[in-house]
Amino acid sequence: MSRGDGGSVSEPVRVRRAYDPVEDGDGTRVLVDRLWPRGVSKERAAVDVWLKDLTPSNELRSWYHHDRTGRHEEFVERYRAELDDTAHTEAVERLVGLIRDGGPVTLVTAAKDVADSHVPVLVDHLKHVMKRT
Repeated sequence: MSRGDGGSVSEPVRVRRAYDPVEDGDGTRVLVDRLWPRGVSKERAAVDVWLKDLTPSNELRSWYHHDRTGRHEEFVERYRAELDDTAHTEAVERLVGLIRDGGPVTLVTAAKDVADSHVPVLVDHLKHVMKRT
């Protein structure tokens, strides 16, 4: 999502693993995991904001991690439904506000396989919210 044009979504929000070194261009680093990354100190993570409310519910996370085989599509559908729920509105609005305030925003996760995690679904959701508001 670009910063200089009033909040368009011409490029994605940056995504990095919590175990990767912090880079100068990371900007505002937002942890988007329910649990703190194992073995990572607060100093090393350099997280500015922790938005636990943007993560899948404990029930959905447990269901998906128990056996991922053939469950990704249903996981995506169920997580999208959770993000659309009003319980997530405040956290989504806070993150959209950070994006629109300018400067880069980096979503930080401990997921081993980011592409198979909740993060791409969250990024897609943010793009849709930014387009309609």
